[in-house]
Amino acid sequence: MRRVLTLCALATAWSALALAEDWTGRLIDANCYMQQKSVGACDAGGSTTMFALSVSGKVFKLDDVGNAKAAEAVKSRADRSADPAKPPSTAITAKVTGTKGEDDTLKVDAIEVQ
Repeated sequence: MRRVLTLCALATAWSALALAEDWTGRLIDANCYMQQKSVGACDAGGSTTMFALSVSGKVFKLDDVGNAKAAEAVKSRADRSADPAKPPSTAITAKVTGTKGEDDTLKVDAIEVQ
């Protein structure tokens, strides 16, 4: 009986991982986007607490776990510019792995800021 339960648990875990998808897009401030209804001036920054991902004209809000992971990733982001005198780009591109909910909210498993 224990083996059957263990196998069922493993099968459930693997099927959940198999449903995960990847989205790559521009990381934006969700509060700004909700007020302005435009992605243009809503770049995410170090003080952003609610994030969204703009992918090919469609905007997906991140869940609470995703917001925490995105905030940490943005704060610890290194400037990848070869020229240290060049100011960092304000637009942040991110790759999000997770599942999409019915209300276009992404349940984030992992986030990678590029």
